[in-house]
Amino acid sequence: MVQSLWDAQKASGIQEGLGQLVYRSNLLGTDRRVCNWGGGNTSSKTVIQDFRGRDIEVMYVKGSGSDLATMKEGNFTGLRMEDVRPLYELDEMSDEDMVAYLANCMVDPKHPRASIETLLHAFLPFKHVDHTHPDAIISLCCADNGQEIAREIFGDSFVWVPYIRPGFTLSKMIAQGVRNNPQAELVLMEKHGLVTWGDTAEESYAKTIEMINKAEAYIEARVNEEQLFGGAKSKPLPAEERSHIAAALMPFIRGAVSDEKTMMLTFDDADDVLQFVSGKDAPQLSQVGAACPDHLVHTKVVPLFIDWTPDASDVEGLRKLLVEGIAAYKEQYKAYFERNKHEGDVMFEAAPRVILIPGIGMINTGKNWSNSKVSGALYHRAIAVMRGATALGNFVSLSENESYNVEYWPLELYKLSLAPAEAEFSRKVALITGGAGGIGSETARRLVEEGAHVVLADLNLEGAQKVADEINAQFGEHRALAVRMDVTNEEQVTAAYAEAALHYGGVDILVNNAGLATSSPFDETSLKEWNLNMNVLGTGYFLVAREAFKTMKEQALGGSMIFIGSKNSVFAGKNVTAYSSAKALEAHLARCIAAEGGELGIRVNTILPDAILQGSAIWNSNWRNERAAAYGIEPDQLEEHYRKRTTLLVNIYPRDIAEGVAFFASSKAAKTTGCMMTIDGGVPAAFTR
Repeated sequence: MVQSLWDAQKASGIQEGLGQLVYRSNLLGTDRRVCNWGGGNTSSKTVIQDFRGRDIEVMYVKGSGSDLATMKEGNFTGLRMEDVRPLYELDEMSDEDMVAYLANCMVDPKHPRASIETLLHAFLPFKHVDHTHPDAIISLCCADNGQEIAREIFGDSFVWVPYIRPGFTLSKMIAQGVRNNPQAELVLMEKHGLVTWGDTAEESYAKTIEMINKAEAYIEARVNEEQLFGGAKSKPLPAEERSHIAAALMPFIRGAVSDEKTMMLTFDDADDVLQFVSGKDAPQLSQVGAACPDHLVHTKVVPLFIDWTPDASDVEGLRKLLVEGIAAYKEQYKAYFERNKHEGDVMFEAAPRVILIPGIGMINTGKNWSNSKVSGALYHRAIAVMRGATALGNFVSLSENESYNVEYWPLELYKLSLAPAEAEFSRKVALITGGAGGIGSETARRLVEEGAHVVLADLNLEGAQKVADEINAQFGEHRALAVRMDVTNEEQVTAAYAEAALHYGGVDILVNNAGLATSSPFDETSLKEWNLNMNVLGTGYFLVAREAFKTMKEQALGGSMIFIGSKNSVFAGKNVTAYSSAKALEAHLARCIAAEGGELGIRVNTILPDAILQGSAIWNSNWRNERAAAYGIEPDQLEEHYRKRTTLLVNIYPRDIAEGVAFFASSKAAKTTGCMMTIDGGVPAAFTR
């Protein structure tokens, strides 16, 4: 059952009007069983003083493009009720005319555009109105016998409104239905949701929770778990096998669903998903249509269901079904678009947003991690609705043409237009070794600034996690993922790429940056020291690049690798034979991979920095003392020594290297591969030739 989250003590300290509207909205949005992500609408009518000091009645209503769970005062639109109320007398009004009219009713032109459901709130004669999409209520509204069942649950206290797309006509139908039924306590919108109201914010919220729980109690009393979704046809594979198979297939799937633009993927094997995909009726039930109009923009009309019998030994069979299924889905979507398109419509990507696999779970696609998770979150709600609707009767959805009209509805597309323009590295995933260090962490921040998602791989997991936490706090959740990786350990390298695949779908950019450094005269260089440099800087770079190459080849989307070499890759430094030799190996390894990866669109370039002391674990080790001794100076004189030996008389910082990485990874370097670029302030001895 849905629990009331209202805290009377907390609410009493919040200013009435807009403040309490924000509080109520956040509570409603917090529980996704109550309201979909991005959906629903709340309002409050109050009196404020206008710019002339006059008292005017204003309705604050959720603005377009925000989410109830997180919205603040600035996400609401204030409208003068004396201007809005006369619209009720009209017989009809187009969406375009309504939006234009409401723009003139705003008390502050800086407020967001009013929602398409604004008049639903304005026409109801109540101070506080809530429109939500509760699972239990939509189950009722998507059951073929929903209206009859509603009468058993709510008696004469409800108004049932047949499905019609939101706008003026629906708003007026709801208002007329409520005005014609003095006993009405709620409105049930067929295939859409719930409307409740109250004289206070608390009363309106409490009424929403009460009505949801009445419907839920009725449904749960009739749910037969063993027969849900037709009963179990198969059993989920063990969790470890599910993850292993998904990680192996997601880079391939990512490539298959990325046509004009690259998509990011997320994996979900929650219990409700596994129960649904295992059901005998799931192949047919999943194709009935969307559970709610709000879902369509993010999930498309139907998911791709892969009718596979779970068998961990038949991954190739599953792969074949995915190849066929994704291709067929795209063709079907294109045909759907052609059957229903209007002049000027531009087709979205044809690939599925939701992929369901028995025994495995659900894979979701989106332009970034967040959008992919939204697709998944909304399909969780669809599963809950199908669970409830089939317990009551048969699950029904919108017609194909109406589904299309919602998916390509200009006012829904407007919400998407509110998203910021995509940056250079939007839709890209970068894996950075040595991610906890100065160059690694600064490179991560630089790429994330332009839209990337990053995987910070480091032997120092605690340090990598700290950097990831800082990035996520600044740029949004799950923009960075920390993984432990010893680059010399093949199993750990493979596991890190599997984690990246499960989390984001794959990898587009590799920054091969893990490092160490030792210093000894050649005749004092031990085999242990030699092997240490070769293992980390040679074998480590090989293992990490090889797995990136495999992933990029599987995705078939191209890719970019950037090796962080050194001035010593081309300069024979004094007392650094092991280090310099390993760094030279890195530079040539990069060129070898570039030669082989070109036909796959995989570019490989190398940056040659020098003396990056800031934030470096290497320079904070005995390496500083060793290099100072080699030059016959004190350790604290090193930075100035390095500055003076450059032709530009500058020090080099981690951000400088990050800029080089950003260039090589970007579209600006799309035709550059096998290149070595020095970022060392100009050390003549290391000029490439």
